[in-house]
Amino acid sequence: MNTPYEHGFMLSLLVLAIGGLLWLFTPFIPALFLALLIAIATFKQYNKFQQKFSDSNASFLTTLLVTIVLILPLGYILLISGLEISALIQTINTDFDAEHSKQVLNQIINGLPLSESIKATAGAAISNNLEGFLISIKDFSLVILKSIVSLSSHFIFFLIVTIFSLYYFYIDGKNTVKRLKDLSPLENHFNDILFNQFSNLSVTLVGSVFIIALLQGAVFSIGVMIVGLPVLYFGIAMALASFIPVLGGLIIWLPLSLYLYAQGQTTDAMIIVLFGAIFIGTIIDHFVRPIVIQKFSKNSDQSSALDHTLITVLSTLAGIMQFGILGLFIGPIIAAMAISIFDVYAIKYADPLDRS
Repeated sequence: MNTPYEHGFMLSLLVLAIGGLLWLFTPFIPALFLALLIAIATFKQYNKFQQKFSDSNASFLTTLLVTIVLILPLGYILLISGLEISALIQTINTDFDAEHSKQVLNQIINGLPLSESIKATAGAAISNNLEGFLISIKDFSLVILKSIVSLSSHFIFFLIVTIFSLYYFYIDGKNTVKRLKDLSPLENHFNDILFNQFSNLSVTLVGSVFIIALLQGAVFSIGVMIVGLPVLYFGIAMALASFIPVLGGLIIWLPLSLYLYAQGQTTDAMIIVLFGAIFIGTIIDHFVRPIVIQKFSKNSDQSSALDHTLITVLSTLAGIMQFGILGLFIGPIIAAMAISIFDVYAIKYADPLDRS
């Protein structure tokens, strides 16, 4: 027989237990989250190995394969980007000069094929409003850059935790999902909606989005190499920018091409536009991306939660600020899962509320 307040007391204990674990594992959350996403996205491969080997051997082989193909390249990107960004932060802190920035922007405007009246208006606007805007952009950029470096600075420990966690996520994955369903007070089909949504989002972000990011970074690196600019820096920048919906690589190639054009390097500017607008913005974004996403999202509905463009853009930026470079994955998933929970709530309670 249930004693009075037993249900409320157990629910309070459950919330405290979850909160305590989250607090305890705070240093490991980025690594655990990445390992969870990768485990979900590659669980089919684990099942294939499981048909031929024991659970432990199948988990070991899958972890080894994923480490070589995905985690080590990601770790290399983290390390290199951390070193590059550290140097960039030092340059911004020491060399930033609002007046010099005004001169550079005025030079860019004067070099563009615009009428004199438009140039004069733009020049006046720059003189009156630019300093505060540039300082705000500088401060915001430093916050994001430092958050990326914070993860890159201890990437070896991060990789160890990720690989170790990945091994056990394969082995204990099904039991963990069953335990979570047992603890959830929701009906099973609502639990299935949420778990399927999280699984599909993981496959999409780890699979299609990551592949597109690498592809865009590699393609843009070729164009940058042709014009003689730092290949690694701009390649990584383009790969990271590709995670941001709508804007994407535009925030990299457009300012760069305008700067080169204003400096009289018309051919170099056209090469950057060719690789940025045509190869990346048109061919990869509009033709290759849908094919890759369709490949990873067969018979699933995971794109619906990511169709809220404003929320996705803001959650991506906020994720970077909160979790560093992995916020590119974590931010959109948190936002998309929140939207999924709203949808489940609407399914369960909309009709009773309408009838009351």
